[in-house]
Amino acid sequence: MTNEELPQNIWFVDQILPHEDDLRNWLHARFSIIPNVDDVIQEAYERIIKAHASGPIANPRAYLFVTARNIALNLIRRYQFEAPPGDKEYESVEITDPTANPLESAVHSEEIRLLIDALRCLPTRCRQIMVLRKIYGLSQKEVASMLGIAEHTVEVQGRIGFRKCVQYFDKKKYTNRFSK
Repeated sequence: MTNEELPQNIWFVDQILPHEDDLRNWLHARFSIIPNVDDVIQEAYERIIKAHASGPIANPRAYLFVTARNIALNLIRRYQFEAPPGDKEYESVEITDPTANPLESAVHSEEIRLLIDALRCLPTRCRQIMVLRKIYGLSQKEVASMLGIAEHTVEVQGRIGFRKCVQYFDKKKYTNRFSK
């Protein structure tokens, strides 16, 4: 270790490391789709060290969280927001409540499958917006930034997607009522 690295290391240990647990918890809560938040944290550390080397950072905690958020959003953007048609991952999805009785579990599984089918019927942009807003809980602003579109577009496409999902559910309900 050189004499130049010592102040950088002290700064990192004093200003950044104390926030690791908060950052990890926040990432788990906000971006549960990301399988390994440790990778996000590690990349955020690398970026913040490079940024600090080029000049002081006014609010290290805020900078750390914003950096980690941007990395997480980029990861989610790289993930495909939809499964290819016939993807077994979606077809075999099982979300069960261990305290529920078998009938409740079956009904719940059928509702999840119906939601997935409704989302699959949406146009690509609508589907992406609905999944990011309603499933992952991202804000309109975050979705707009992530997809590179205007917030107004997110709002309009979200309304369209919601309306089309309701129409899909109504159609399925009507069809199921008369198919028995």
